[in-house]
Amino acid sequence: MTIAKIHSVVCIQSRVLVVFYTPCKCWQFRIVSPDGTVLGDYPIYYSAEAAAKAGRDSIYQNR
Repeated sequence: MTIAKIHSVVCIQSRVLVVFYTPCKCWQFRIVSPDGTVLGDYPIYYSAEAAAKAGRDSIYQNR
């Protein structure tokens, strides 16, 4: 069983940005679109701030 620690959940432009930590993959993010689709790439980030920035950048690039 994978244990994840959710760092933040933020709504930006009708999308939900979730930043989380798992012991095996460090910090990551996922974006939930208005229709419920979960988006996000799978690289690892070494801080919550870096994952959150990458998530925000992804949302603003795909408007």
